[in-house]
Order: sequence, then structure tokens, then C-alpha cells
Amino acid sequence: MGAPPDNDVLWARALHFRHNDGSPGLSGVSLGVGEGEILAVGGPRGSGKTTLLRCLSGLVPVAGGEVWFNSVPVHTMRTAARERLRRERFGWIDPVPMLVPELNVWENTALPLMLRGVARRPARATALEWLERLDVGDKARKRPGDLVHAERQRVCIARALAPAPSVLFADEPTAPLHRADRRHVLRTLTTAARSHGITVLLATADADTAALADRTVSLLDGRRVHTLHLPPVPGTAETEGRAACSLSV
Repeated sequence: MGAPPDNDVLWARALHFRHNDGSPGLSGVSLGVGEGEILAVGGPRGSGKTTLLRCLSGLVPVAGGEVWFNSVPVHTMRTAARERLRRERFGWIDPVPMLVPELNVWENTALPLMLRGVARRPARATALEWLERLDVGDKARKRPGDLVHAERQRVCIARALAPAPSVLFADEPTAPLHRADRRHVLRTLTTAARSHGITVLLATADADTAALADRTVSLLDGRRVHTLHLPPVPGTAETEGRAACSLSV
């Protein structure tokens, strides 16, 4: 098996993954993501979006196939090496906000920076800058328990962006937010990613969210699918429209 193309920062070939109960999570998924690209991974609930992000980020080992990051094989890394890669080069946003309850908001946001060795003062300055961008700068000294759910999620997004990761994995990042807030937060996320050259993999079932990405790949039952629009058959009810079907690839 050869190395991936040089222009892909993240590349996967024929990924297979099975859940603990034996059910397939991914069945032969392949894709490439260019540096600085924002890629939406779409599909209904249970289609394999989260599983794909977890495999690509090295959070779980694949059962078969290859995952490469900047021409380095993630699929052959030991657990400690994958953990170091996630800590130093990757960022992650969950759909459910997870913060350290004993730390205040700016400390939670600065935590990834300080774990990388950044001194407390510059880490705090960077954290406060991102909290302001996400409209929670006034919550900097509060504890997570003092925030509402949507505010905690904004803090999680700020925390993921603060270290300027090479790749940001965002799993339904605006799911806890009201629809009115989603577009603003997503625009902040995508604008920041573009300005810092961050590659983003955005798992979403929402078409409006996917529209902010450069490109979308779709999953169904753990496989990549393409939707093809077929020409109408003359003399049928399809004459004024177009039929569509999904094909696994």
C-alpha cells in the first residue's frame, strides 16, 4: 500500500470499524481532505459520521484500512503516540459540552495551551480572545456549573480553537444551540478556521450547517454514498422533475 497524495493533510482508504456489539460502523470508507479545507460529513443519525471522525482522529483504532496524517500512518501508531497526536495537532468538539468543573471558563479554554507548554499569561490572553469571539467573554471567571448549556458549548468551541490545531474534528458542534445562534457560531468557527489554515471535519445532519463547508461527503449505513439525479422518464409523473438515488462507493 502506497503513501497518500502529498496535497492531502488527512487521508483514509478502505476504513472498516465494528462496534462492541459486532455491528458495522464503517464499511470501506475512503476520503482525502486538503490542508485548510472545511469538509462536512453528512448523513442521518446512525450513518457513521461520529465513528468516522473518531477513526480519523485516532480516538479509536480501525479494524481495517489506513489513516494518514501529513503522510504519517495513524493506523499503525501505538496508543500513546495517538494520544500525543490528538493533544498536539488535533482539536475536538463534542455535541455535548464537557468542561472541567473545578476550573473557571478561561482556565478551561486555556487548558490545551498550557498542556502544550504555553505559559499561563499568554495562554490566558489567547483564551480570553476566543471567548470574546464566541460571545462568552463576560463569563471568563465563572465556573461551568454557572453557565447555561449553550454557553458551555461556546466555551468548548473556544477551547478547541484556541490552540490553532492542524485539524479540528467537530461532531455536531452546534447541536445544543438554538437555531438562531447556530449560524453565528458556525460562521465564527469557519472564519477562524480559514484565517488560521485549520482543516475542519464537520459531522452534521443539518443541510444549512453543511452549506458552510467547502465540500460535503455523505454516509449511509457506514458507507460513502453519492446522490445522482436521474433524467425523467418520458410519459411518467417524473417528467416535470428529476428522480434521485443514492449509490454506495
